[in-house]
Amino acid sequence: MRFQDAARDGRAVVYAGIQADPLVARAATLLADASPAQRVLARAVMNGESTDPAPWMAMFPSLFGDRVAPDVRARSEAVLAVALEVAERGEQVRSQVRGAIVEELTAQLLARRVGGPAVRRERRILFDGVRAEIHPYDVTVERDGSAEAWDCKWGARGIGADVLYQLDDARTHAADEDEALHVGLVVFDAERSCRVRLDQQTAPTEGIVVLGLESLDRLAVRPT
Repeated sequence: MRFQDAARDGRAVVYAGIQADPLVARAATLLADASPAQRVLARAVMNGESTDPAPWMAMFPSLFGDRVAPDVRARSEAVLAVALEVAERGEQVRSQVRGAIVEELTAQLLARRVGGPAVRRERRILFDGVRAEIHPYDVTVERDGSAEAWDCKWGARGIGADVLYQLDDARTHAADEDEALHVGLVVFDAERSCRVRLDQQTAPTEGIVVLGLESLDRLAVRPT
């Protein structure tokens, strides 16, 4: 088993520009230390059409109410502000920015556990005697004996047969080579929505970790 950079085709070049947008790193850094409720706020705002902060603050009294601790309110206001910046982008750009934020958030959380140099982006996984997949994995952890491959989705609707089969194939091919490879999906959506979506799939799910909004911190605190 070995890793390889993805091909630098037109799509990759355009998306690299999205990933390099300072807004992506700023949003991911805030969300890495956010609470589950603050992440729910961010998802709602980035999905919504309203760029007026007042209605959002009214909808989340546990984050902005009078009895909220000052540090919690300050972080909530920062999360709301950056989410509104994303919401203000055009629909097509906003969709790409949201995806890039989830990938950057995943990379930052993984780096807390394994160190930055082990975390890579947009990498393919190659196996001897197996035709290489064209699609790269969004985030990988490349360490001898404990490699990981993660695909990242903004919403549960992104969980489909294609990504599940690809993750399962990588896991089984690694096992055939006596290599350890943990595979999973990071989904910036409620775990309940993820479970409902998974129940609709006929593709294999055994051995594939799925982390929703409530469990993203597992990326940082323990191996999956």
